Amino acid sequence: MDLEKKRKIRFNTMAIILIIIFCIAISPKTLQNDTFYTIKIGEYILENGITMQEPFAWHKNLEYTFPHWAYDVFIFLVYSLGGMTGIYISTIALASILGITMYYVNVKLLKNNSISFILTIGTLYLLQPYICARAQLITFILFILTIYFIEKFLETRKKRYAIGLIIIPILIANIHLATFYFYFILYLPYIAEYMIYILAYCNVIISDSAVQNIKKKIKKQGETEELLEKLHKAEERYKKLKEKEDEKINNPYKIRITYNKNIKILIIIFIICLFTGFLTPLGTTPYTYLIKTMQGISTKNISEHLPMILANSMQELILLVVYIGIIAFTKVKIRISDLFMLAGLILLSLMTRRQASMLFLIGVLILNRLISELAIRYNKDTIKVLDEKLSKIISIIIISILVITISIFQFKPKMNDKYVNEDSYPVQAATWIKENLNIKEIKLYNEYNYGSYLIYQGIPVFIDSRCDLYMPEFNKDTYVFKDFLNINNMNLKDVEKKIEEYEFTHLILTSNAKFKIYLDDHPEKYKVIYPVDDIKDENFTIYERISKK
Repeated sequence: MDLEKKRKIRFNTMAIILIIIFCIAISPKTLQNDTFYTIKIGEYILENGITMQEPFAWHKNLEYTFPHWAYDVFIFLVYSLGGMTGIYISTIALASILGITMYYVNVKLLKNNSISFILTIGTLYLLQPYICARAQLITFILFILTIYFIEKFLETRKKRYAIGLIIIPILIANIHLATFYFYFILYLPYIAEYMIYILAYCNVIISDSAVQNIKKKIKKQGETEELLEKLHKAEERYKKLKEKEDEKINNPYKIRITYNKNIKILIIIFIICLFTGFLTPLGTTPYTYLIKTMQGISTKNISEHLPMILANSMQELILLVVYIGIIAFTKVKIRISDLFMLAGLILLSLMTRRQASMLFLIGVLILNRLISELAIRYNKDTIKVLDEKLSKIISIIIISILVITISIFQFKPKMNDKYVNEDSYPVQAATWIKENLNIKEIKLYNEYNYGSYLIYQGIPVFIDSRCDLYMPEFNKDTYVFKDFLNINNMNLKDVEKKIEEYEFTHLILTSNAKFKIYLDDHPEKYKVIYPVDDIKDENFTIYERISKK
């Protein structure tokens, strides 16, 4: 084994181990609210199948699309085997797979180790808010693989990459169909580059076509002085136009346009993948789910769907400054496909703050390419020298100490965390409800953020974080989500009318809820039944509605 191969193996081993350690440090122990209903839905699917009916809210005849049914089943199976500890371990495992995949793809596409490792650790740090027991963690892995398969197919035209590209949207349609459309967005920069190349060469193509037509005439009619003269002029014109366009493309000022002969086959793969959404037990839901969601009011009322404010998003702002600085103030030339991809990701992030995760995830490849080109432009051996120096034993020891130290600081605040945060979820209150109330008979009002925990405890809910379920776009004449917002924020002139409409018998509220003030001001209508004397709960209050006689 030669020295360079040993060096790469040594560095890659270190990188994988440190990525796993870092992922352990940044993975949250406390479960996120969606995880609670995910457990119960997975259990329900295994017992009843995909019924397309909602089983956990006390509203009647609600249809449910089961948008991540395969992930729900996976999480329930993990929970059955290892409880909440099992879910925590699965989150660490998926985060580690994401980190290793990100590093592998960067190394394979950009041909460097040290820069890829540094950027992978940095990207994982930025992705911390998105690392949790949700389906998005698997789709992150699938999206980074999509870019890898696209790039490698364009480079090699090997069938295995085409097969991978067809399998991925099938997985997405069953694991996290809300992101089904995003898979196709990842193709668009490459297709757009091809279209721009065609437009740039439009005159050349037309000129070449004219040459070919004259040659066909000569073949049919024979060589005449007139046709030979026309052919000579057409060839001269074609040659000049081609030289001019080649000069523009081969020596661009800032933006590089390249033609890849495999792009036409990639477009065929793209078209085939458009039909993979039917390979799911959910019918046409992969094609309609996102459209219906965007038509609803949830995008204007749920924090992760709201537009990003750059002034309050320092990490994203710094990243944008880095991109702009490299592109505008250095001699680096960016691929037009990368420019389109970057512009699209920035636009999506500004429109919806949760899409910042895609900017971090996919943007790292673009940033790596820009940094690598910048390093090579100033010294062609920079990357090779850097990889050699950082793969030395002393360098590996220093890097390991540094990453482990950062990991300790990341993990330390989470060390004493519980799986369920009792400040956010009604742990004691849910137990009290099951022991003291007939959950089959009551109609409980609850708030959005902890409805999923009540589902986990087997208590029928008014609403939970599956907001699509409670909107008219998914269930005709259902305005539960809108009514919740109005009740909880006290935006109704006649709250009692709405309470009467839903026939609430009991209400559970957090201590800082606006609606709680109204209930406390009407003791003749609403009686506090929890917390009781022997239970101390400063976070939740349960009211019983005093019936009219």
